[in-house]
Amino acid sequence: MDKIKETKEKIALVIDPSSEKTLGETNGVKHVAIDDEKESVNLVIGLNEVDDKTKQVVTRSLAKIIKLDLKYKGLKIDFQLLKLDNSILSKSREVKYIGIASGKGGVGKSTVAANLALALTRLGKKVGLIDADVYGSSIPTIFDMDIQLPKANADEKIIPFVKEGIEIISTEFFLRDEKPLMWRGPMLGKMLNHFFYDIAWDEAIEYMVVDLPPGTGDVAMDIQKLIPQSQMLIITTPHPSASHVAIKAGYAAKELKHELIGVVENMSFFTHKEERINIFGEGGGKRVAEKLDTDLIAQIPIGQPQSGHHSLFDVHEPIGIDYLGLANKIIKSM
Repeated sequence: MDKIKETKEKIALVIDPSSEKTLGETNGVKHVAIDDEKESVNLVIGLNEVDDKTKQVVTRSLAKIIKLDLKYKGLKIDFQLLKLDNSILSKSREVKYIGIASGKGGVGKSTVAANLALALTRLGKKVGLIDADVYGSSIPTIFDMDIQLPKANADEKIIPFVKEGIEIISTEFFLRDEKPLMWRGPMLGKMLNHFFYDIAWDEAIEYMVVDLPPGTGDVAMDIQKLIPQSQMLIITTPHPSASHVAIKAGYAAKELKHELIGVVENMSFFTHKEERINIFGEGGGKRVAEKLDTDLIAQIPIGQPQSGHHSLFDVHEPIGIDYLGLANKIIKSM
C-alpha cells in the first residue's frame, strides 16, 4: 500500500475529543508528508478546538500510530482550527484588516472607526466592521441600530447586521438590559473567536475595520493571534495626556508585530468664524507619530454633523471629506 495512503487511513481513525468524532469524519487530516531520508512524518491536522488539552490528547494518539505502529522516528504536527477554512480568516480570502487603537478612552476612537468604515464604503469598497471594544461597545449607538440578537443562517453561522452598506457585529448585540460586561480574558477571547470564525461575513468583503478597546490588554493580544497581518491606526487627541498613552498603545502594537498605518489626531481643533481654536492644545498627533516613527495622516477637527446625525458625517460636508481623504490614504498604503 502507498505509504501516504496507509498513514492517512490510520490517523483518520483518531478521535478529536473536542468534537467526539474521528479525524476522518471531520475531514481533519489536512496534509500528510513523509520524509523517507529522515524517516519522519509531517502532519497538518484540523481540530474543532485547538486548546492545549485537546492538542495533547490528539498528539499522543498520533504519535502512537506514527512511531509505534508505522515505525517512523520523527513526527511534526501543525494544528489548525477546522472552522478556519470557512471563516473570514481563511487564506483564500484577500481581506485587509484595519485595527483602530488608542491608549485611552474618550478620544473618539469608535467615531473614527465608524466614519472610516463609512468613507471606505462610499469609495466603493465592501466593508465589515467589528466592534471589539468589548467593555465600551458603542458602534450600534453610533449607527442608530436597534439592539437585538442576531439570527443564524442554515449553516448555523451568525448573520451580521447591515447599516449604511456596512456589515456590522458588536458585543452589544449579545448583552441584555444595558448590563456591564464583567468577563475576563478567556471569555473575551471566545467572543472574539465568534466574531471572526462564526459570523457569515460576505465573501466580497475587502476591508475589515476592527474597533479595539483602549489600552493594551487581553483583547489586543488575542487580535494579534487571530489576525497577525492586521495594520493599526493609532487615534489620539492633541492633549498631552492622550498622546502620552497613545504612544504606549503604538509601542504595544509594534511589539506584537503589527504594522502601523499611521496616526489620526482626532478633535484636532475647532473652527469659529474662520478662526482655528485649539481646544485641547496642539502637537499631540505629531508627537505620537514621531515617537512611533510613522506618519500623522489625518487631523480631524471637532464638529457636529451638518446632516443632523449625532456622529456620522455626510460625504459633502468638510469633516466627511476629511474622512474620505483618510480612507483614500489607507487604501493606497495597504
